[in-house]
Amino acid sequence: MSPLPASPFHGKNHNHQKCIAEALATAEALCQAQGQRFTAIRRRVFEIVVQQHKPIGAYEVLESLQQEGRTAPPTVYRALDFLQQMGLVHRIASLNAYVGCAHPGQPHDGQFLICEGCKTLAELQVAEISGAIEQGALASGFKPHRHTVEILGLCPGCRNRSTP
Repeated sequence: MSPLPASPFHGKNHNHQKCIAEALATAEALCQAQGQRFTAIRRRVFEIVVQQHKPIGAYEVLESLQQEGRTAPPTVYRALDFLQQMGLVHRIASLNAYVGCAHPGQPHDGQFLICEGCKTLAELQVAEISGAIEQGALASGFKPHRHTVEILGLCPGCRNRSTP
């Protein structure tokens, strides 16, 4: 079984500014390596998404940009589509929202732990989960192209707050 970190959720010692800076640098390098333009609007949309550390809807991204005096809805959706195609963000279907990818540049299927309390999200990359889905699908004669697993529950912080 793949080793898991103690907790994939960010703790109180998380350096948020460093995290964002590293995500932006990684995104820029991936786009450059693939011959894609990381335009100002793509960069800003990505920055808004990764700043959250929780899923954010396209309308919330649009609101942030409009407060800055920028853009129209189609531009936001095009930027989000581009970021998704580049593997920089994931779409969380159950929330109709987007989250920055914890493993950019690595082909993988999404496995997400979504806290129902504080709405934070952690991305996992457990090969056994993907393997079980592939095996089950193939045993049924189905060839999956991509899959996303969304698991709802409580993060360690919310669990500790709800425990008397």
